[in-house]
Amino acid sequence: MEGIIFSFIIPVYNRPDEIEELLESFSKFEDKEIYEIVIVEDGSDNTSKNVVDFFRDKLDISYYYKPNSGPGDSRNYGMNKAKGNYFIILDSDVILPPNYLAEVKTFLKNSYYECFGGPDAAHSSFTNLQKAINFAMTSFITTGGIRGGKQQVEDFQPRSFNMGLSKKAFIASGGFGKIHPGEDPDLSLRLHKLGYKTTFIENAYVYHKRRVSWFKFYKQVYKFGMVRPILNQWHPSSKSLVYWFPTIFSLGLITSIILLVFNLTLPIYLYLFYFALAFVLAFISNKNFLVAFQALLAIIIQFFGYGYGFLKSTFNLVVLGKNPEETFPQLFF
Repeated sequence: MEGIIFSFIIPVYNRPDEIEELLESFSKFEDKEIYEIVIVEDGSDNTSKNVVDFFRDKLDISYYYKPNSGPGDSRNYGMNKAKGNYFIILDSDVILPPNYLAEVKTFLKNSYYECFGGPDAAHSSFTNLQKAINFAMTSFITTGGIRGGKQQVEDFQPRSFNMGLSKKAFIASGGFGKIHPGEDPDLSLRLHKLGYKTTFIENAYVYHKRRVSWFKFYKQVYKFGMVRPILNQWHPSSKSLVYWFPTIFSLGLITSIILLVFNLTLPIYLYLFYFALAFVLAFISNKNFLVAFQALLAIIIQFFGYGYGFLKSTFNLVVLGKNPEETFPQLFF
């Protein structure tokens, strides 16, 4: 742990307002001498340069502009430019709590890992939509804890909105690949093959804004579903029945509705129980009935979007034997 200098790597594309909020949260950090911030502008028309210039007197910031080549390649670019020996990768749409770096530093001092991931949380200032989507994306009853649980998780697959990576591991792995989304679990799985362990730091959370509409959220989870069979093909050891759950859930819900025509009600009652449980948990988490109702819609969109994408991708890759890059070029840079 001695001698670690952190470099925060943040790619950004046409989001200067997000960068302003994120940099403002950095200004509340202590230990300013042990970290730098590297902003990589990925071919934006609406750049963050003026925002970065405003914070230069307060923070140690490097700013780079490059042609658009996707978030994975932009992160690699930033890590190649960084001065630190441990990189923390963030999305531009997060806000950091004041204790974030202290939590990471303490954890790595006590139990060093070459790669870690942290959870995301909903800030009190978030909109109801953001809080509902956050619940759908992070609750144990929706994602099963694969985005981070309450305990330290060995071999966790970090997500690039909140991910740490040592310079040593970056050099050995070559960093992120050209797929997007899915570049973060792909990197984690390649690190495992190289013998590097990853972990989950429960207290190293970020506030993840997810500035999306319902339609954009559907497109996002649809792509998540399309990517997973590709990752399973590249990394056969990562296959799990868990990834089939959204598809099975969605087909089961449709079937249970059809069965009502034949007066078979047990399946739909099971789904109603699940949604009632989700509503209660969402309400307890947010203390807001509207958020709890919207969380149910977010769960349905998440399962149907991911499930359809997963089924479509599996059919094309496994049944038809098609090439991923030729079949889904929109997933590759």
